[in-house]
Amino acid sequence: MRMKTRRAYLALSGLLAVVTSANAADARPNFLVIVADDLGFSDVGAFGGEIDTPNLDALAYSGLRLTGFHSAPTCSPTRSMLMSGSDNHVAGLGSMAELLAPNQKGQPGFEGYLRPDIAPLPERLRDAGYTTIMSGKWHLGTTPETDPSQRGFEHSFALLQGGHNHFGLGLSTDPSKGGYTYRRDGKTLDALPADFYSSDSFTDELLRFMSESAGNGKPFFAYLAFTAPHWPMQAPTSDIAKYHGRYDRGFDELREARLRRQVELGLLDPSVIAHAPTLKSGAWNELSAEQRAEQARLMEIYAAMVDRLDRNVGRVVDYLRRTNQFDNTVIVFMADNGAEGIDLRAGTIPRMRALVDAADNRLDNLGAASSYLSYGPGWAQAATAPSWLYKAYTTEGGTRVPAFIEFAGLKRQRAISPVFGTVADVLPTLVELAGLPPPTSTFEGRTVRPVRGTSWVPYLAQNTERVHPPSEAVGWELFGARALRAGDWKAVHLFDGDWQLFDLARDPGETRDLSAAEPKRLGRLVSDWDRYAKDVGVILPNEAVYRP
Repeated sequence: MRMKTRRAYLALSGLLAVVTSANAADARPNFLVIVADDLGFSDVGAFGGEIDTPNLDALAYSGLRLTGFHSAPTCSPTRSMLMSGSDNHVAGLGSMAELLAPNQKGQPGFEGYLRPDIAPLPERLRDAGYTTIMSGKWHLGTTPETDPSQRGFEHSFALLQGGHNHFGLGLSTDPSKGGYTYRRDGKTLDALPADFYSSDSFTDELLRFMSESAGNGKPFFAYLAFTAPHWPMQAPTSDIAKYHGRYDRGFDELREARLRRQVELGLLDPSVIAHAPTLKSGAWNELSAEQRAEQARLMEIYAAMVDRLDRNVGRVVDYLRRTNQFDNTVIVFMADNGAEGIDLRAGTIPRMRALVDAADNRLDNLGAASSYLSYGPGWAQAATAPSWLYKAYTTEGGTRVPAFIEFAGLKRQRAISPVFGTVADVLPTLVELAGLPPPTSTFEGRTVRPVRGTSWVPYLAQNTERVHPPSEAVGWELFGARALRAGDWKAVHLFDGDWQLFDLARDPGETRDLSAAEPKRLGRLVSDWDRYAKDVGVILPNEAVYRP
């Protein structure tokens, strides 16, 4: 297998250059996939933000910034697409396990965990001779059989649930009884370090696994899945102090500043009309003084969480440079969905509201381990602008995420790419870069679910100008919200509303509904969505489970 894959790797049409690395016995590239949780499109400096993110910025500027990269509308569906290379309904996360409608429970594609007939990315790479390691959020199953140690990761430190206390409070050894459960190499932990903080500890564990496997002559696939900046907004006091007063002028002004910066960076055409934010509590100047003080504090904490995430990315990059592996490592960075706009104070999910009510959310305690709040739709829509809405919606604001790929062997680098792509493309891309044949319906003698993503390798090699042809229809569905994209045209259906039609080439903010002007085009896209839904097994919920 090693000689076969090595020959295939060397034949990748000039895309790659074999470079000296610590993996002297196997010159195939290493892979590092980093996922941020609920990170907004413009939160990172290289994408228009003011938060201090020098490590991510350096990688993004030296690599290929992807401004047309799309996820699912929420976290576990996206992670299932990342691991499977397919649609979330195919992979078992047709909806989040925590938010299944009555008619979806027990149905194929809605298992709430990564299906056993999926051949996940780490398993494919492990069986091809890669060392496979992960640290961070799993959210693809809580049973021993669905643990990352059983899905291809040789070493893993995993938070099983979708969110947690960032300082490690609420530890549970039984995920069926609430709390937060962690496993290391499949073994449930009954204690965490006294100084546990999510971004630091996940990085500590990843670096430990990388160090322990160093020198084994094998390339590695490393998956670092942060839970920052997912709520609750919690960060070390010193990090929060760095941003004191930074956001006192509010989310309306931040939104305008972010839009201006995107134009300056060449990420946004100045002629683009940004979608107006939806603010149930009103604009900044409509909030009371007490509300503004709390909101500013929450954004300070959020910025601190992103800042600390960045510093931990820097730790991993430093390790790769010290061990002479950086130039032979393909780094993929992405967020798992659009920025989170939920207001936990006004939330309708009882278990979330109970955590808010039990917390100490006094202004001077916000950010501590005993606090529990989110930052709300104002800041979220500052981060997703010019796009429409945020996490949980099938609009661009819910699915267009910051992403980049950095690798010394790329022909396309130090550039911005607006081409459309999805998280399902990561698996076939890395499989091809590893020199493996394209995925088929069988793997290691068993029948597996099909890969629906497309490899980016021809595009990265400058052999094509698109990843997905204009004729290809790509669909989304979550909580009953739907969307279908073909080329630059997109049809959107939000819950109980009507289908709307947008020309993203001229209106990326989804501000002008063209359904009345282009009824035939809309009809074709809706028919395409119906075919997509049948193909992947969509079951629309029979009640409103979640509508933020």
